Amino acid sequence: MGDNEQAIIRVVDSLKGVDFRAWDACANPPGEPANPFISHAFLSALEESGSATRRTGWSPHHLLLEDDAGGLAGAMPLYLKTHSRGEYVFDQGWASAFENAGGRYYPKLQGSVPFTPATGKRLLTPLGPGRGSAEDALAAGAVELATRLGVSSLHLTFLPQRQWSRLGQLGFLQRTDQQFHWHNRGYGSFDDFLSDLSSRKRKMIRKERARAMDNGIGVEWVTGSDITEDHWDAFFTFYMDTGARKWGAPYLSREFFSLIGERMSGQTLLVMARREGRLIAGALNFIGGDALYGRNWGAVEHHPFLHFECCYYQAIEFAIARGLERVEAGAQGEHKLARGYLPARTHSAHWIANPSFREAVAEYLSRERQYVDRDIAALGEYAPFRHDVGSDEHREDDF
Repeated sequence: MGDNEQAIIRVVDSLKGVDFRAWDACANPPGEPANPFISHAFLSALEESGSATRRTGWSPHHLLLEDDAGGLAGAMPLYLKTHSRGEYVFDQGWASAFENAGGRYYPKLQGSVPFTPATGKRLLTPLGPGRGSAEDALAAGAVELATRLGVSSLHLTFLPQRQWSRLGQLGFLQRTDQQFHWHNRGYGSFDDFLSDLSSRKRKMIRKERARAMDNGIGVEWVTGSDITEDHWDAFFTFYMDTGARKWGAPYLSREFFSLIGERMSGQTLLVMARREGRLIAGALNFIGGDALYGRNWGAVEHHPFLHFECCYYQAIEFAIARGLERVEAGAQGEHKLARGYLPARTHSAHWIANPSFREAVAEYLSRERQYVDRDIAALGEYAPFRHDVGSDEHREDDF
């Protein structure tokens, strides 16, 4: 946006009427590594499949920033939420404290990608000299909407560091946490990666990979037009089995996977395990411009180390084959460290309406950031790499 243009912000309750080309020009403009989760295809699939809707506690309130000519100059995926599930930045303790003090925490506004703990822009703008002013306008529009709706708070989660820092300058409270990411140091093969590890860790990984293939199990990559509805049927069975055991109510509907297969097959990787001709387990990944993002896993037969093989080692193999810079394997999981995934900081920003509550949260976050820093430093000491190989932390994303 130019300095003389007037920012006009609209709130829409669906992406159905938003031109996908205009949205994606803001979300994934040429010159930036593409992030599949902020694309129109992914977000609209969540809505159209009934996975992220008002009924499930994710009521879309997306912001559209329009220029004088009515063109899209920016956007924000934004939801009015009646719970804190499916976010992976945990604020249930905040909700309990506020409500115990007589406040009402829900509903709240959430600027995020539902059910997706992956870093990406939340203030979607094209490249150019007007980017900063457009991001500021979106942030101000989100705060104005929160004030108008009378909600307790506004949360923008899994931000790139640059947007996190900018929102901090605008008065948002800043929060950090950690994940585990694998980094490609220009490896030509999985054995090249193993050569960077200590001898003990190399032996451990080779043993795990061999054990995973016991009982005649084979693993295959399926992507693009090779993905069929039969694959999605099998994967949904895996997903439901794991989800029911872990959470009780899996988030994603069967239709979501069909829509992804229809619209994003070229950005989708299924790692499928087969035994005696039958698909028994699988991992769903999304392919970005510079990263592979691991998302969901499930199995109907349980074999030692098969989860590690499908979710972590096959992801590394694929990233090396495609020349991707890193693998982001999702939330939590210190067991990933021994398998070459290093601690990486994640960022979120929070606006709190009540001044007293805001002050209490700010004090808590100050202590929490120090704890996260100490934890990342301590975990780095246990990195599996040889001492002569650097264990550099995940580079901070400039986007």
